[in-house]
Amino acid sequence: MKKSTLINSELSYLVATLGHTDEITICDAGLPIPDHVTRIDLALTHGVPSFQQTVKTMLDESQIEGVVIAEEFAKVSPDHHAALIDLVKTEEARCGKPLSITYITHEEFKERTHESRAVIRTGECTPYANVIFQAGVTF
Repeated sequence: MKKSTLINSELSYLVATLGHTDEITICDAGLPIPDHVTRIDLALTHGVPSFQQTVKTMLDESQIEGVVIAEEFAKVSPDHHAALIDLVKTEEARCGKPLSITYITHEEFKERTHESRAVIRTGECTPYANVIFQAGVTF
């Protein structure tokens, strides 16, 4: 059995095959997922797994260099947005590199998911609880 945090085989494969600048989306239960993008559906029931749990696990397992967030997330769900930013800042301190944070409209965000290698659907039911991570390198 794998010793590290991430034991989901689909997520492990995704992380292992990411190239520099590849994008992955972690989303709430309601975000539309493009048909041509790989869907990794973790949603079990409302809130399980949570957006924050999934983000933290993915940050523990992968190196990122950029974050894309819908502007609406900060306005409509400020506490959840602040928690996401805290996780990003913790990752920044851990890797010793600045991480870019880009805000776009929710409509632009939905269009941007078409470029993702995969969309990871959580059970989160908080409006706009979505993020796109851009893969970085560990060197």
